Amino acid sequence: MPEPFRRLTAAALPFWPDNVDTDVIIPSREMRGTGKTGLAAGLFANRRYRNPDTREEDPDFPLNWPEFRAARIWLAGANVGCGSSREHAAWALAEHGFRAVVAPSFNPIFFGNCVRNGIVPVVLPREVVEKLGSPVTVDLETMTVTGADGSTHPFDLPEEARTMLREGLDPVALTLKESDAIARWVEADRRRRPWAWRDLVSAPAAGPADQ
Repeated sequence: MPEPFRRLTAAALPFWPDNVDTDVIIPSREMRGTGKTGLAAGLFANRRYRNPDTREEDPDFPLNWPEFRAARIWLAGANVGCGSSREHAAWALAEHGFRAVVAPSFNPIFFGNCVRNGIVPVVLPREVVEKLGSPVTVDLETMTVTGADGSTHPFDLPEEARTMLREGLDPVALTLKESDAIARWVEADRRRRPWAWRDLVSAPAAGPADQ
């Protein structure tokens, strides 16, 4: 489960070309497993390293600059996260420590993957993003972003996304918040449509071998 997010002030990585796709965020060769860990070193590998195999750093890439090595906010360009539905992109960002991406626009699938993995996707105009500087504050309580110069900019999020981020919930945990309502619906539906439930067999409880 992601850590709840309320307010963060952190260094902000300025890497904002448009159409940075998921293969730029995490190249396919860096995805050596199916889990969410072991991806941080491959983040931006084709830009971050002169030689991705030896991990020789490219000094021109801002994530290698001392002031951005510990960046937790990414200032990105338009249509960030396009290309594929690769959730590894969000996993790599999260494992490296990123908790927010601020961009003029997002690929919709990447937007959702960010939310599911505890990363706040913030949409602001390009001219604002490029002038925020570092550090940047992202505040989910006030729904604002504050730049290094003290300027404050409001942003919007769907209420469900805001709830997931503030409470550190994934989609399953968000659904389980409504467990009582779901149980009431099931019971009412059993009474309303007994024929639909008549032939259902309850699944056996999981034994030690199934856990």
